[in-house]
Amino acid sequence: MLVEILIAACLVISGIFGLVGSFGLIKLPDPMMRLHAPTKATTLGVGGALIASMLYFYFVVGQFSFHELMITLFLFLTAPITGHFVAKTHLHLTCKPGDLPPTATDRPWASYESDAERARIEAAAEGETAG
Repeated sequence: MLVEILIAACLVISGIFGLVGSFGLIKLPDPMMRLHAPTKATTLGVGGALIASMLYFYFVVGQFSFHELMITLFLFLTAPITGHFVAKTHLHLTCKPGDLPPTATDRPWASYESDAERARIEAAAEGETAG
């Protein structure tokens, strides 16, 4: 009885997260705002359904479901990374380095810093500490 309530609660909560994430993906006005809906809420929704499935198979059927565990781990690892890549692409397509606020250091924003410029700045910093 308690297991069934726990599984039902996981499914209801995951359904709410999935609905909120899907609604946010459709209704939010800006691409950067829309990015949060699938990477946060919908990921929790799918993860909750997978956890409910793991609980069902373990407590009701009597087998541990390794597949759902692997899918959940894969989802929780890849969704934030994908969101980061999409956000970084959006930043490069819409913002110029001069449009960003200052970094409070002599270095530019990491996303806009080339490898050659980074090596030059680090070499200059090492020269100052050695001299």
